[in-house]
Amino acid sequence: MPILFSLLAQNIIQVIDTAFLGRVGEVELGASALAGIIYIALYTLGFGFSMGSQILIGRRNGEGNYSKIGDIVIQGIIFLLIPALVLIPLLRYATIDLIPGMFESASVSAAVSDYLEWRVFGIIFAFTNVMFRAFYIGIARTKVLTVNAIVMALVNVLFDYGLIFGNLGMPEMGIAGAAIASVIAEIASTLFFVIYTKKTVNLEKYGFTSIRFQWSVVKKILDISIYMMAQYLFSIVTWMLFFVFIENYMGERPLAVTNIVRSFYTIFTIPSHALGAATATMVSNTIGAGRSADVKNLIKRIALISLGVMIVVTVVVSAFPRTMIHIYTDNASLINDTVLPLYVLISSLPLYSVGTVLFSAVSGTGNTRTALGFEIFTLVFYLAYMWFIIVYIRSSVAAAWTTEHVYWLFLATLSLIYLRSGKWQDRKI
Repeated sequence: MPILFSLLAQNIIQVIDTAFLGRVGEVELGASALAGIIYIALYTLGFGFSMGSQILIGRRNGEGNYSKIGDIVIQGIIFLLIPALVLIPLLRYATIDLIPGMFESASVSAAVSDYLEWRVFGIIFAFTNVMFRAFYIGIARTKVLTVNAIVMALVNVLFDYGLIFGNLGMPEMGIAGAAIASVIAEIASTLFFVIYTKKTVNLEKYGFTSIRFQWSVVKKILDISIYMMAQYLFSIVTWMLFFVFIENYMGERPLAVTNIVRSFYTIFTIPSHALGAATATMVSNTIGAGRSADVKNLIKRIALISLGVMIVVTVVVSAFPRTMIHIYTDNASLINDTVLPLYVLISSLPLYSVGTVLFSAVSGTGNTRTALGFEIFTLVFYLAYMWFIIVYIRSSVAAAWTTEHVYWLFLATLSLIYLRSGKWQDRKI
């Protein structure tokens, strides 16, 4: 549950932005999705690195080798500062010279640039936060993530309300205000983690005693995480292509519909996403404790929990689709256009629920290269299907969302075959 809330905090920023910007206009609503995906594409580099770190922390925790954990966290933060500082000027340059040429609509292009121009400054704090998150999940001390989630969400809501609409004595900045509010929320999260860790964690026990760059530790992390970084980057780039195809071949209204559906997708999948993150760490801890024989049963139980949760979500959303869409917009026509794509989305949730647990388990065994191979193989079919539905036959937004069924069917099947084979049991990290 705390992992769920931590994921909710990270995703709630984009969800809150979407809810507020839906009251500004359809262009801003669609542009925030495109800009958010571009930002997340960069964020996944740090997230992938932290997931590799989390698996390594989980293994050391399972072994009882606690003093090595602090080195992983400290070296991870220092290492991630390098790409963060490089990405800020690169993305600000891209907002002027590259991004405008990506989209058909000049209005959408301008709004995307306005958002990213400010949002990119949050990358430093986001990269720091993912390493703290990896630490607390890896040592199975996750309650702090709930409190951090609340802090992040409250700060973001406050500054969204002020900076988007010009309330509370703040300037009215529209979509740029949403970006600044998100950065402030990430800064608040970092400050919270630093203060909480200093006050409550036994720094000597976990090896937080020396702050200096150690390439040997970074290399160990990269041996696990480099494949996860590539995996998340490939996944998010194809996800971004989905939105670009929608904007280029369908227009501004379908893009706005897609952003609303994507926002629901983000919310609905958080429970299974949290269970997937728990799976990776629990599998790694279990193997580290010398109990590899228990792994298959562990995965089965988590998958059943995940499936049960998603079935409940599917039933609830199916009963009140229009009421839920109304959270994002008051436009009756836009609500009508969103209902069918939303139904298509929720029909993919059972596949997602099982697939994300199985795929996370593959990474949790330490075989991140195998997981990357599964991702690439799946994305080939995903891209081909996406191109056929959106570009070639110019189908509807609802049909376009069936791409999620294709993606998770392939990924779940490949992961299941691999886990049943037992080839992962000899992997040492």
